[in-house]
Amino acid sequence: MARTQRLFALIQLLRGHRYPVAGAELASELGVSLRTLYRDIATLQEQGAQIDAEPGRGYLLRPGFALPSLMFSEDEIEALVLGSRWVADRGGDARLSGAACSALAKIAAVLPHELRMLVDADTLLVGAESTVPIDGAVLPALRQAIRAEHKIDIVYHDLQDIQSARTIWPFALACFDHVWLVVAWCELRQAFRHFRADRIASLTVSKQCYPRKRQVLMQAWRAMRIMAPP
Repeated sequence: MARTQRLFALIQLLRGHRYPVAGAELASELGVSLRTLYRDIATLQEQGAQIDAEPGRGYLLRPGFALPSLMFSEDEIEALVLGSRWVADRGGDARLSGAACSALAKIAAVLPHELRMLVDADTLLVGAESTVPIDGAVLPALRQAIRAEHKIDIVYHDLQDIQSARTIWPFALACFDHVWLVVAWCELRQAFRHFRADRIASLTVSKQCYPRKRQVLMQAWRAMRIMAPP
């Protein structure tokens, strides 16, 4: 294992422990000697990692540290590049597209040269087919409502083009078959429903929070899908 990868792996191991972990255990998991481990710990501390050494107990990494040049493995970088390019080229949300490009540029700026080449390389491509066109204000408003856990009032046209007014509790967005779907609890139907974002004629984000936490709604929705007949 290259030293760069080993330092990254050591940070990940320390992050996975809430309590001090013995140096011998860390050295064993990394497949290195204690002497090498001590040098690696010292290197990380010089880089700004707040690693506490507790005699008789081991090492503990305080939260909040990220080593910029070692944050991602090659596979992780390629996953980030592919996902960011999809959002930038096919996501249908101009603000999210700009954020994807900006995030990728920031990631590239802190990577060492050999890893930065993975970002610049054109070996991971995204097809040209994009999502169904949507009003440019809809997806940003939906994302904001989901983050804030706010109800929204929508005027919606279903697949038969029947219009209805709904108050929904949006808690997730998904893209399937080039269509953005809003996963929400519908007050009108008193059930979970999926709404195509491109069929939302108007949308108003309420100042009122919905009464259940987003994570609770997500868990209930997933449980419903598991129990639903095929």
